[in-house]
Amino acid sequence: MSQLSKYQQDTPEVCLLQTNNADEITAILNKEGVNFYRWHASFPIEASTSNEQILEAYSKDIQTLKDAGGYQTVDVVSMHAAHPDKAAFREKFLSEHIHTEDEIRFFVSGKGLFCLHIGEYIYQVLCEKEDLISVPANMPHWFDMGSEPAFTAIRLFNNQEGWVAHFTGSPIADQFPLLD
Repeated sequence: MSQLSKYQQDTPEVCLLQTNNADEITAILNKEGVNFYRWHASFPIEASTSNEQILEAYSKDIQTLKDAGGYQTVDVVSMHAAHPDKAAFREKFLSEHIHTEDEIRFFVSGKGLFCLHIGEYIYQVLCEKEDLISVPANMPHWFDMGSEPAFTAIRLFNNQEGWVAHFTGSPIADQFPLLD
């Protein structure tokens, strides 16, 4: 189940807000300039569904988003607990960073935790199956896929190279809870 938690950046031990209500999550994040909504496949997605079939299942939603945001490239990425480089991939994005383009991720299956640093607050967004989050360009954030990752996600990009992380150097991410 999707979840939003809000913390004051200086008091990570005190959760100011927590909700699992998708409409409430959407409303709160939209006020902060972050898009969050849910997509539903046009046909059932199984573990054996190919990346091409996954893109086909969400093709109308993908095209709508591409038209609205000018996104050029779409792909499907998966990460599983048996991946030999899972720890390195997890570690790479646990530090606060920004991208010069929107980071859009739709969870076909599994989960991931986006932590958004907005002003004096940290918003932790647990995204799960059917959740789409669009982190605006230049918003400080970090991402945790967990120590035993298991997700498949659709990503949209404004350029062919994809997102490039620009790390802020802030240790703030070390103060907040992780997925596990």
